[in-house]
Amino acid sequence: MQCRLTIVLTLIMCVGLTPTVHAADDLRIGGYVQAGLVQIFSADLPEPIGSQNFMEYRLQNRLNVRWDASPNLTFNWQMRTRLFAGDPVREFPQYAEVIDTDDGIVDLSWMAIQRDSWLLHHVPDRLYAEWQADDWDIRVGRQRVNWGVNMITNPNDIFNIYSLYDFDYPERPGSDAIRIQRHLDFTSRIELAVSPGRRSRDSVAALLYAFDFNGYDMQVIAGYYREGFTAGAGWAGNLRGAGIKGEIMYYADIDSGEEGRDTNFIAALSVDYMFENSLFVVAEVLYNRAGGREDFTLLAEQLRPDNPSFSTYQATTQFTYPIHPLLDGSLAAIWYPDESALFLSPSLTWSVTQDLDFRILGQFFAGGSGSVFADAGTLVTASLTYNF
Repeated sequence: MQCRLTIVLTLIMCVGLTPTVHAADDLRIGGYVQAGLVQIFSADLPEPIGSQNFMEYRLQNRLNVRWDASPNLTFNWQMRTRLFAGDPVREFPQYAEVIDTDDGIVDLSWMAIQRDSWLLHHVPDRLYAEWQADDWDIRVGRQRVNWGVNMITNPNDIFNIYSLYDFDYPERPGSDAIRIQRHLDFTSRIELAVSPGRRSRDSVAALLYAFDFNGYDMQVIAGYYREGFTAGAGWAGNLRGAGIKGEIMYYADIDSGEEGRDTNFIAALSVDYMFENSLFVVAEVLYNRAGGREDFTLLAEQLRPDNPSFSTYQATTQFTYPIHPLLDGSLAAIWYPDESALFLSPSLTWSVTQDLDFRILGQFFAGGSGSVFADAGTLVTASLTYNF
């Protein structure tokens, strides 16, 4: 059941009429409003569209509501309301279907308005109750089960994977789950997370045990993933000022007669370092045995925890640097050696005022004639974000 009152409140905030003063200490309201332009150049979209240039206009509002019902019980409700207008909505018949998706056990996605050249979509991506007492932490509802260790690719995030290509979703997706944490001491804990699917074969359930080993934060994971068994581990430590992180994951189908993978192994290793001039660098190598595909469409590709990359091998480097106290720059580069392709994503963020940021970002794919990225297209976006 969709909450129409929430839509009304969210739209009011989109036009800047919602007060930012909190009514009570136990009720907190925040979020942002973002207006942006997205230009796509020579994207090779499915026929009959083919290769064209597209302009898209986006207006996005995020509303975060937290209510501390008691010292131990908290309710969280976070929502995305997005308006899309322009060429992709008009020219791509399946565009609305791609946006209007909700993989949770409860479908909360709502296409509020759909017209020929624009649409308005609303979905809550956090909606959970959290109870904390002593060494226990229990969450029930739509939440982010964050088990990843690396800063770029997270094979350990088997519940809700994050994509580096998703340029306007810093909060990252959530999943409908029950998560129980028990802190055993300062450095160790055990977690149980269960995310039931609408069909039993789409369910995910796993145990995580985290502990300290010679100064390294370690974790081991085992569980059930969509008609299969999965197990893996992650670690994070420090060596001479550099962060050393890694994640591995193994998948095996229970019924190998089904289409898709029989088994898959994923490993991601990374190093990060902060230089004295505040330049922060992350370098990561990824191996995904089941990686690779026959085609690729910009803005329409979905990654899965059991197949988190577009190629078998992937090397990523990301640089961030404060050019000026009010201006930050970043550059992400991904090399796909088995595809003979390269992805570049530079960005600049200017803090106009304390609550207002301007950002420009690009996504550029380059690949040879035999690569699936040869006609992937180029994306440039500019956005203005007001935080309240």
